[in-house]
Amino acid sequence: MNNVRKNVLIALAALTLGGAAFAAEEQAQAPKGPHQHQQMSPEQRQAKRAEFQAKMAEHRAQRQQQLHDALKLSSAQEQAWNTFVAAMKPAERAAHPDRAAFANLSAPERMQKMIEFSKQRTARMESRQAALNTFYSTLNPEQKKVFDEQTRRAMGEHHGMHGQHRPGMMRG
Repeated sequence: MNNVRKNVLIALAALTLGGAAFAAEEQAQAPKGPHQHQQMSPEQRQAKRAEFQAKMAEHRAQRQQQLHDALKLSSAQEQAWNTFVAAMKPAERAAHPDRAAFANLSAPERMQKMIEFSKQRTARMESRQAALNTFYSTLNPEQKKVFDEQTRRAMGEHHGMHGQHRPGMMRG
């Protein structure tokens, strides 16, 4: 009976050590921290991005509906609202330049590319501002007050990742 007990204890100890070693190996292979995306395949990154974009589109639609309801728009204002919402829709994400090609540019060439990207973003923002101004001009004073209150966070008082300005409804 003593030998059986010894053998059982030895077997349990071996299983415990084996399980601990297996868990340690799994943990060592698991991606860590903010660099998990580097472990994903391009297809996985694209699927994750598509999932995120769908979630954000749903959130944006909910917020737009809440704003629409809060404004109590007249039928005469609906066309301006539809134009405004269409203009605020995020632009398709431009393809990022090839990192290797970008890295091979000289410092002045890289700076020129960054200026071009900035100008494109500014042009999109100016287009949105024009749509905002057009829609805002159709609102009465009470609606303007509601609009200002409802969009304050989305249009400037909220800063996103890394301190960059990420307007909620105005993304793109």
